[in-house]
Amino acid sequence: MTKLGIIGAMTVEVETLKDAMEHLSVTHKAGMEFYDGMLEGLPAVVVQCGVGKVNAAMCAQVLCDCFHVTHLVNTGIAGSLCAQLDIGDLVVSEDAMYHDFDVQRFGYAIGEVPGMDVVAFPANRDMIAYAVAAAEAVHPGHVKTGRIASGDVFVADAERKARIIAGTKALCTEMEGAAIAQVAYRNELPFVILRAISDKADDSAEMDYPTFEAQAAYRCAQVTRSMAGMLCAAE
Repeated sequence: MTKLGIIGAMTVEVETLKDAMEHLSVTHKAGMEFYDGMLEGLPAVVVQCGVGKVNAAMCAQVLCDCFHVTHLVNTGIAGSLCAQLDIGDLVVSEDAMYHDFDVQRFGYAIGEVPGMDVVAFPANRDMIAYAVAAAEAVHPGHVKTGRIASGDVFVADAERKARIIAGTKALCTEMEGAAIAQVAYRNELPFVILRAISDKADDSAEMDYPTFEAQAAYRCAQVTRSMAGMLCAAE
């Protein structure tokens, strides 16, 4: 049976999902609260992991080991790296990589983790299809699929943004997705990352972000609920 693990970094990213759950129990582990119940008829666990790659990876592994989830979704907000992506638009991951992992001096590509057989961690094709269908239903005509780049930095200047684009060719940047993707890849779990654009990841980011954070996060939550319903119907 499918059991969906849903990870968001911040309260605003998970509150709507928690409120929609039924038959709820809460488990405290590793400083996080895991909300275990039913979402749109599907067994699911919703958790706020906190900001950054270490928090995200730790959370994803707990979901695998302690809650035995079969699929992972990372939902939340991101900064745009693509001129065609405006605030409020949605991005579904084809794959995810790090923009701040750099051991090029030893012959690795930017973002490549030594010992891994990929630079970017591929999302599951079925999960991508569900996410795109759900996103188009919520915000038709404003959905793109592509690469998501993650790093432990809030990108808010044009120079850094340009370097990330050159190094990753990603559509958007955030702070957790690639770490969750790596954990899913190592545990052989299907995953997808869903992001709503909250800012332009440039010199306007600090102004845009507070204004559009809640709107973008709510939109992602709507899509995630729809995905859960699709997965339930496919059982």
